[in-house]
Amino acid sequence: MIELADSHGHLTMVFPGPEARWPTREATDAEVGELVARARDAGVTRVLVPATTLEDAPRAVEVAERFDGVFAAVGVHPHETKGFDEDRVIRALERLAASSKVVAIGEIGLDYFYDLAPKEDQKRALVAQLRLAERLGKPVLLHNRESEADMLPILETHAKGSPEKPRGVFHSFCASKATGERAIALGYLVSYSGMITFRMADNVRVSAEALPLESMLVETDAPYLAPAPFRGKPNEPAYVTRTAAKLAEVKGVPVEEVARATTASFRRLFGTP
Repeated sequence: MIELADSHGHLTMVFPGPEARWPTREATDAEVGELVARARDAGVTRVLVPATTLEDAPRAVEVAERFDGVFAAVGVHPHETKGFDEDRVIRALERLAASSKVVAIGEIGLDYFYDLAPKEDQKRALVAQLRLAERLGKPVLLHNRESEADMLPILETHAKGSPEKPRGVFHSFCASKATGERAIALGYLVSYSGMITFRMADNVRVSAEALPLESMLVETDAPYLAPAPFRGKPNEPAYVTRTAAKLAEVKGVPVEEVARATTASFRRLFGTP
């Protein structure tokens, strides 16, 4: 069996029913345990659980501390940055990040597609959390939706790395090949989600074909973005096998090669066993 790592799975969130579009409640301990067990049965030996708010971050840490092979990231999502209180947020995140199972700061970034928070607040929150990550020596999980014109210069100024010493990952990458090349040059990996299997996602497959496999991760973004043939249903870490298989097809390599490269990059970026 191949070994895979899901670099972005919100195990703390579940959909209330099969027709729901958005999670509306927290996953129970039993539900999380079932998700982890199914992932392990599928060969997914590592899952990174990102927080999106100060409210769900303690649960992400609790879940990571409960299971071997499960890790957490703590951060405030760009949707949640309206009126960002830097002092309060950074103090809280620093306390949470003291856990040995917290291996990254995230999910942080910019989102100009939904634009649910003022852009200036989003940028201020991003810079503050990038500085925290640097101070703590942790990588970042970056959310980018139609915001690379601001995101890339911010990274260049505040969080530049190199391909040899990556600083983080662009999660659920769906931007252009050129954006991916610049991100990699700045010291960031790109992570592919179930979108690579979507019929209309030719743009995702174009960048995946062109960019180097050694700079890639795979993820689910569970419970969102379930890959074909599960599209429209809740996603889960076990389904990252479908993303890896499609990435292998796009790259023209065996799925074992995708598993080897992405799992090695997960371990290298997050410093996990």
